[in-house]
Amino acid sequence: MRIALIAHDSRKELMAQFCTAYVRILSQNELIATGVTGKIVHDACGLQIRCLYPGGRGGAEQIASMVACGEVDMLLFFRDPVSAKPGEPNDAMLLRLCDMHMVPLATNIATAEVLIHGLERGDLAWIELMKSNR
Repeated sequence: MRIALIAHDSRKELMAQFCTAYVRILSQNELIATGVTGKIVHDACGLQIRCLYPGGRGGAEQIASMVACGEVDMLLFFRDPVSAKPGEPNDAMLLRLCDMHMVPLATNIATAEVLIHGLERGDLAWIELMKSNR
């Protein structure tokens, strides 16, 4: 499964902690991240991550394009709904694309844990079936 990681600046450390806690599960999947988030996660737990551009410099758009092309199976997007800065990833665009392309999306640690546990149990096997029927 290809999992994309994005985190607003105030949530990057939380993303690193989350990935450290679930390193065993995440290591069995292909990870993609916006540049700074990917570097922070890699430095924290050693996961192999394909780092794109930083979120504010086009990385979020790269991930959005991958979602639209069916190249992302899950998105973990730790957003800061209160103090997101201009230039941080465009939430609405990513949410809309995930809805359009049936990509499971977590916007906070609570929903991310539900998705990760579901992934571990095999609850998301429908994603692979859907991909094979395209």
